[in-house]
Amino acid sequence: MQQIIIIGSGPAGFTAAIYAARAGLKPLLFASAIGIGGELMNTTEVENFPGFPEGIQGPELMQRMQEQAEKFGTEVVYDDITEVDFSGDVKRVTAGDGSVHEALTVIYATGSAYRKIGLADEERLSGHGVSWCATCDGFFFREKTIAVVGGGDSAMEEATFLTRFAEKVYVIHRRNELKASKIMQQRAFDNEKIEFIWDSEVTAIHGEAEVEGVTLRSTVDGSERELPLQGLFVAIGNDPRTHLVHGKLDLTEEGTIAVEGRSSRTSAPGVFAAGDVTDPHYRQAITAAASGTIAALDAEAFLALHEQKNAELAAV
Repeated sequence: MQQIIIIGSGPAGFTAAIYAARAGLKPLLFASAIGIGGELMNTTEVENFPGFPEGIQGPELMQRMQEQAEKFGTEVVYDDITEVDFSGDVKRVTAGDGSVHEALTVIYATGSAYRKIGLADEERLSGHGVSWCATCDGFFFREKTIAVVGGGDSAMEEATFLTRFAEKVYVIHRRNELKASKIMQQRAFDNEKIEFIWDSEVTAIHGEAEVEGVTLRSTVDGSERELPLQGLFVAIGNDPRTHLVHGKLDLTEEGTIAVEGRSSRTSAPGVFAAGDVTDPHYRQAITAAASGTIAALDAEAFLALHEQKNAELAAV
C-alpha cells in the first residue's frame, strides 16, 4: 500500500510529487495514458514562469518537472484512472489496465480542459495562432489583428487584456447580447481597440503554418463571410475534470472540487485536491504549482497524524 497516490501530471501534480518525494513518501503518480503535462503541453513558449528569464517551451517545462519528481523517488505510471473509492480509511483507485492501487492519501490534480469550438484546424493551429489563454500567449500578438470567441466574463477579460498587445481585437459572439457582467461589458465597450461582431459563429479557421483568417457564419440568416486575422483566442468556457468524483467529493457552484479555505482538504478525509480542478478563476501554471505544494504538505501532515494515532493505539 502506498502512502500517497497523485492523480494528474500537470504543474500541480508534479509539484505535489516533488514535495511528497522529498518528504520520503515515495508517491505513485498516475499520468495520462495518452500524454502528460496538462495544458502546458499545448503551449509553445512560456515566458511568465519564474526562473526562466529567456522563456521555456511548455513541454520542456513539464519534462523538467517530471525529471525533478522522479529524481527524488516519484514513480510515474502512464495510465488513466478510471474509478476511485474514497469511502474508507484506505483509498482505492482503479487504473485503465484494471489494476487496483491503495493508499492512505490521494492528491487529485486532474486539471481542467478549455472548451473548444470543435473545428479540425483548431487543433492543427494550436500554438500557431489559436490559443485558449490570453495571459499565456498575448505577448506574441503585438501589433496584430486578432479575435476572441465568446460572450462571457472570461471572453471580455481576454479581449480587454489582449488590447495591451494587439492592434485590433474583434469579439465574435453568436448572439446579439453578452452574458458577461455589466462592468465587464462596459470595459470592453469603452475600449477603442475592441470591435464586436454579433450574431456570428466561426465555422472554419484558415492558414497553413499560422492563422490567417476565419470564416464567419451568421446565426440569423446563415450567410458567410471571411475575416482576416493573425490570431484566434477561444474563450467559451472551461470544464474542470471532475467526472470521476461526482457524488464522492463536494463540488462548488462553478463545478470545481471544494476545498477548505486556503488548504487542499476536500470533503473526504485523506483526499486532497490541487490545481485547476479547484480553481475557477486564475488557471495559471504557477498557481497550480503552488496549490500542488499545499496539497503535498497537507497530505504529509495528515499522514503524520495518522501515524501518531496508530502509535498511541499500539501503546494502550
